[in-house]
Amino acid sequence: MMILGLDEAGRGAVLGPLVVCGLAIDESAEKKLKDLGVKDSKELSPKKREELAAKIEKIATHTIIIRIPSCKIDRYRRRGVNLNQIEALTMAEIINMLQPDKVIVDAPSYNSSKFRDYLWSKIEDKNIELITENFADKTYPVVSAASIMAKVERDRRVKEIEHMVGEPIGVGYPHDELTIQFLEKVAKENRGKMPRYVRQTWDTVEQIKKKYEQKGLLTFLRNVFSQS
Repeated sequence: MMILGLDEAGRGAVLGPLVVCGLAIDESAEKKLKDLGVKDSKELSPKKREELAAKIEKIATHTIIIRIPSCKIDRYRRRGVNLNQIEALTMAEIINMLQPDKVIVDAPSYNSSKFRDYLWSKIEDKNIELITENFADKTYPVVSAASIMAKVERDRRVKEIEHMVGEPIGVGYPHDELTIQFLEKVAKENRGKMPRYVRQTWDTVEQIKKKYEQKGLLTFLRNVFSQS
């Protein structure tokens, strides 16, 4: 029996991609994941996640990682596709690709039953056993493993952005003071304009953009009137 675990990283971030990982194993390999000590990626240090990711790869029969960039998330949301639907569409793509016997999904805590119904509607093979649970990454080793793989990939992509801009950007979430300071700096320098790796449709980002768009407009008007 092929079991597929699905989880994501970067769901609530204001910058960087949403990463969805589908990790498939033979049922007999579940004990190997337990023996590795896999758990919810948030409970592990970055170094430990990296160490486990290399070992998980050797146990998995398939590992599929899909990165959804910020600009694509924004396009979806402007078309009325919410974050749960974006996540479900991506997970369904992985499920339909692999056609496992059993799927276990770490469902979002908000409106999880609606999430399951939407995900099920996008799955082609209705003989698949589908389990969707909140905090499945704490209960099922295969989902814990998918959680680790998604988080490792997400961290790597954030580091790439940091390397590209040449300064610290934090972990990319609204609660991170370093991330907010970086966004404020970018908005100030560009009169509210944000790069493509920032999620423009997030409330946090919209508020920062408005603040500096207004300041930019006021500066422009002062310059116009001072010259007249």
